[in-house]
Amino acid sequence: VHGFNAMLDRLEAERSASTTRALHAQEAERQRIAQELHDEVGQSLTAVLLGLKQAMDLAPPAVAAELELVRDTTRTSLEEVRRISQRLRPGVLADLGLLNSLSSLASDLSARTGVPVDRGFLPGLPALPPETELVIYRVAQEAMTNVARHAYAHSVELGLTRRGDALVLRIADDGVGGIANAVAGAGIQGMRERAHMVHGHLELRPREGGGTEVLLDVPVTGGPA
Repeated sequence: VHGFNAMLDRLEAERSASTTRALHAQEAERQRIAQELHDEVGQSLTAVLLGLKQAMDLAPPAVAAELELVRDTTRTSLEEVRRISQRLRPGVLADLGLLNSLSSLASDLSARTGVPVDRGFLPGLPALPPETELVIYRVAQEAMTNVARHAYAHSVELGLTRRGDALVLRIADDGVGGIANAVAGAGIQGMRERAHMVHGHLELRPREGGGTEVLLDVPVTGGPA
């Protein structure tokens, strides 16, 4: 019995280590792609914008009007590339900290969908390891992406509080339960694996009054930052 339990513990440790390596590799690949989008695609689109501006200055009015439409489309594409790059590489974590980064996610969701996000962050949260901050950020990002894609919500709540020895991230919407229906998807599975990586627990459940609630509990120690 002891040998069997030891084998199970070893297998679980190996699985956890394998998941951690896979997620670290995924983050590295995200950063590589984000850098290429910023350096290659972003710079190329910027050069196109400059070329279109020069062509507009030389073109007759009718042609200049058509070029202006192309320029607007190119500018929109450049902004979208920058947004994708930022989502792939959460540089805001290092620059702004966790709470401001979560606020940035909320603002981005409202800007893209028009859905208001009610934010509630408890002051004096403990200092967290970078890996834990990244997991909280990625889970919030995935949950809010699912809200935008599936929930058809009219409002969203985003909160980060401390309950005893755990930090609790909560994302709740008043939509149609689209997140719960996506529970078997790769995105939800990735959220669970990230939570496991920092010994946390992820729960998806129906929200009282309709919609879906995503809860991430992460064990923490220490006092306020």
